[in-house]
Amino acid sequence: MTQNIYPIKQLFRRILKNLPHLILAIGGVWGQTYFPPYGQWERQQPKDVGVNSRLLERAVKFAIEHENQAPRKLEDFIKATLTQEPHGDIIGPTKERGEMTGLIVKDGYIINEWGDIDRVDMTFSVTKTYLSTTVGLAYDRGMIRDVKDRVQEYLPTNHFTGEHNNKITWDHLLRQTSDWRGTLWDKPAWADRPPRDASWDEMQNQPLNEPGAHYKYNDVRVNLLALAALHVWRRPLPQILREYVMDPISASNTWRWHGYENSWVLMDGQMMQSVSGGGHWGGGMWINALDHARFGYLFLRGGEWDGRRIISEKWIEMARTPGPANPRYGYMNWFLNTPVEKDGKITLDVPKAPKTAVTFRGAGSNIIYLDWDNDLLVVVRWIDGKYFNEFIEKVLASIKD
Repeated sequence: MTQNIYPIKQLFRRILKNLPHLILAIGGVWGQTYFPPYGQWERQQPKDVGVNSRLLERAVKFAIEHENQAPRKLEDFIKATLTQEPHGDIIGPTKERGEMTGLIVKDGYIINEWGDIDRVDMTFSVTKTYLSTTVGLAYDRGMIRDVKDRVQEYLPTNHFTGEHNNKITWDHLLRQTSDWRGTLWDKPAWADRPPRDASWDEMQNQPLNEPGAHYKYNDVRVNLLALAALHVWRRPLPQILREYVMDPISASNTWRWHGYENSWVLMDGQMMQSVSGGGHWGGGMWINALDHARFGYLFLRGGEWDGRRIISEKWIEMARTPGPANPRYGYMNWFLNTPVEKDGKITLDVPKAPKTAVTFRGAGSNIIYLDWDNDLLVVVRWIDGKYFNEFIEKVLASIKD
């Protein structure tokens, strides 16, 4: 018996001696960040990532029960809700949307999904985040030296001439604080979301704000940023996005980024379409929920994808930094959860979420929710926007239970 035990004792001594190295090796494998390969995304049970399945199902059920009841034919939706204004005719493509859809990613794995997550739909102003990312790619490559540079220095056109428009910087356009004056693609800037009950004369002669001083959500000026970025790249922005972002993160080949019927420009002997930054007059990004999730997951992982740097940490930090004119808005379309005092109380845009959380938002509502504190990503499409905060509250409750 003694002879048989001795080799076993030696084996245990060797194991104990090498245990620290073994633990580090196992921990390294376990600690690897998961990145979904093309056409795949691993699913896990909620309980495997510390989430209460019952409470999570309640959250999803709540979202489904609060689908937006507006017309699914998005041409009618746009006419009814977005274009009750001068020059409100639709000039880009539209389509009928699908059912209420979404998915939840925790610790890198899909733990719940509903609806048709492969269906390509309009995404409205979430497009703005894709747009600002193409500007970030140009910045990272030194094609835009400084976001404080005047945009006129980069363009051969007259879009930024004149005493007021000449002052506008990239930062102003990215933060929607330029107060640019002019007309683009037959849409005057003054006609987008004009003051309610204003006369025709009042709409055309709104007070002029110094660039950077006043935040105004305005799709004409958003589309101006897209045109300016096109001039910097000298290539269509969908090609830039595909080459430097969507292909590297293994997105599908089904997404499309549309412009308008009249937003074509001649550049380097070729006709190129300047894309729109939303679906306000049609067009914009058409994409499925899974590709939205990959895009959001890229930022949840700090701009890297499986060891490859896609967008710089510096750009993400800038995009997440509030501007002086709106403490809850970074670069388009980074909606921040910055604490703001209101009526003597500190409030958050998404009350139960961490103050570091971010949402990319579009009409419909189409929303990508990023939560670094909880390693959480939520994509939800066609939820009634009034109920989004309560939905997120329920999702977070399932994690903290």
